[in-house]
Amino acid sequence: MLNPRPPAAHILAFAQTLDGGGVEKALLRLAGGWAELGRRVTLVIGDVAGPLSRDLPDGVDVRTVGTTSMVGMRAIAALTESIDPDVLFCPGNHYTALAAWTRLRLGTRCPPIVAKISNALDRRDHNAPVAAAYRTWLKWHPSFVDRLVAMSPAMADEACTMMGARRDAISVIPNPVPRPLVATAPSVVPRGRFLLGVGRLAPQKRWDRLIDAFADIDDRDVSLMILGEGAERATIESRIAARGLGQRVLLPGHVDDPTPAIARATALALVSDFEGVPGVLRESLAVGTPVVATDSSVAVREIVTSPAVGSVVVPGDAAGLVAALEHWLEPGRSRPQPVPQPGENAAAAYLDLFDHAVLERRFRRGLQRAA
Repeated sequence: MLNPRPPAAHILAFAQTLDGGGVEKALLRLAGGWAELGRRVTLVIGDVAGPLSRDLPDGVDVRTVGTTSMVGMRAIAALTESIDPDVLFCPGNHYTALAAWTRLRLGTRCPPIVAKISNALDRRDHNAPVAAAYRTWLKWHPSFVDRLVAMSPAMADEACTMMGARRDAISVIPNPVPRPLVATAPSVVPRGRFLLGVGRLAPQKRWDRLIDAFADIDDRDVSLMILGEGAERATIESRIAARGLGQRVLLPGHVDDPTPAIARATALALVSDFEGVPGVLRESLAVGTPVVATDSSVAVREIVTSPAVGSVVVPGDAAGLVAALEHWLEPGRSRPQPVPQPGENAAAAYLDLFDHAVLERRFRRGLQRAA
């Protein structure tokens, strides 16, 4: 006997690029998990060129828009109408404008929209006018998003406050755990003790902050390696040269799986202005590598729960950052015990949510027809 068709049998998700961002990495892992669990998955990608193209999962239909601009990505509305999925998944804050556009264009023809909150909603990097406009934009989200997903309880609470969303409209689902790859440690991993950064070379990550702090560390036997690629490479290289660190700082670029390098690092640093639930912190603690992180999200202190596993500093506290780094770089410093990561069943949890969203939409429409 054939199994009945699940309510959310066909899932459509989208992203601009496959350049290596955490949002896109998580999306590909989720899409692969959904396909493995028997759902039809369509990914609409602006441009599939990029290091994450190697991670495109089997069994997933990939459609390309041919442009990475947000204006060009508005084609997602027409594609959603022609593809006719059961549910539309928006993988992060950056993309919710496209979800809003799709709902506006399609109206009642738009499938239920499930949107993941991928970054902090309280953006301390914004000036006053931008912050006010952003708060207004966030308050609109419950009008076009059917269900929200937060990656931690604290982020769900923040969504209630910043978006005015009902708590029962927010599900807490961690990102899926990365699958280990074979022989992916970069050959340029420094010998001896080294500090590691992992993430896109983008302004948000504030690698300039880490480079300046590293230059002020007294111990000259320590190296710094930053794994990632992005538009800020030339600016970062210039800063490294200006601080006279050319022999001590390495920028190998993107690696498919940073876990082997994380496991060998003396400590991992994440010094961003803003984050969501930083997966790299969880990945680091999972292999027993201590972390130093800026207080860039309400979720950071949910991950760094004790001084025994890492240090949290205020963004902009240069002296505090140097002190925290020197603490964990001290020779002989004990490493924390590995902390298991959540998210093993993330793909299945999303499918339950998608099915619920589709059934809820059908129920509401049934009531409207009966009225």
